[in-house]
Formats: sequence, structure tokens, C-alpha cells
Amino acid sequence: MTEVRTPLVGIVMGSRNDWSVMSEAKAILDAFDVPCEARVLSAHRTPDEALAWSAGAAERGLKVLIAGAGGAAHLPGVLAAKTLLPVFGVPIDATALQGMDALLAIVQMPKGIPVGTLAVGKAGAANAALLAVAVLALSDPALGARLAAWRETRKREVLGQTLD
Repeated sequence: MTEVRTPLVGIVMGSRNDWSVMSEAKAILDAFDVPCEARVLSAHRTPDEALAWSAGAAERGLKVLIAGAGGAAHLPGVLAAKTLLPVFGVPIDATALQGMDALLAIVQMPKGIPVGTLAVGKAGAANAALLAVAVLALSDPALGARLAAWRETRKREVLGQTLD
């Protein structure tokens, strides 16, 4: 029988199309054995559901939210407005502006409603998950050790490269 664990991280995106980017966050969390949930919720098409999901996130056991959004990219800010949990925003390259519109929308949050904004695309999704792991590691030494080992492996990969 498989043990069902309470998700610690919520991954949300405005459209199923965003999964090609946001799946990078899930892959990182899976690699660290951090339970998560992933949902499609739109700030514009399902605002009531997005607000309710965010408002109840802490009560459901979530510790960090990761929100991917393209275009107007309001989802991360809408979620942050309804929770005290850390929210990391991932701009998605979904328009002719190649994600710059989403980046500017997410990074320009009003004072008092912070969203930690990452890079556009897959690197941003992966780094959002790594930040979530770092936040969780503050109260989980074993997870902190896994994060340190992961980073050491990345270091060795770089140092092992040659230019022959």
C-alpha cells in the first residue's frame, strides 16, 4: 500500500498549456521527495476558485505556493493576496512578448503583497521548486542535507568539465 502524504507545496498554473513549463517544478520536488499538488486555476476564468484554493492552502498543510502565469500573469499576485504563505511566481512565455509581459506583471506587485519572481520559463519553474525546498529545509534538517548534496553534485559537474 502506498503512503499518502499531505502535500507541502502547491503548484498552480493558469492553463493546461503551462504544464510544459511548470512540470519542471514538480520534477524537482519529486527528486527531493517533497509531496506536492498541481492544479490549473485561472485568475481570470476561475477567480473564485483560485481565491478559495489560496485562502485554504495553509489549512490543508501547504507551506509554499508556486504559481506559473503568462500574459497578464495575475495568478501569483491573486494567490498572494489571500495567503500568508510564500508565493513564488514563474512567468510563462505564452505571448508574442516572449514572457516579458508576464515577468513585468509578476515582479511589479504592490507593497505588502510580495511574490518572489523567478526567471521566465523552465529555469524559473525549477528554481521556484528549489526555493520551496530551501524554505522547507529550514525546519527539516534531512531535506537540508539532500539540498546540500544536490548542490554539491551540481558543483562537481561544473568542475568536472574540460575544454579539451
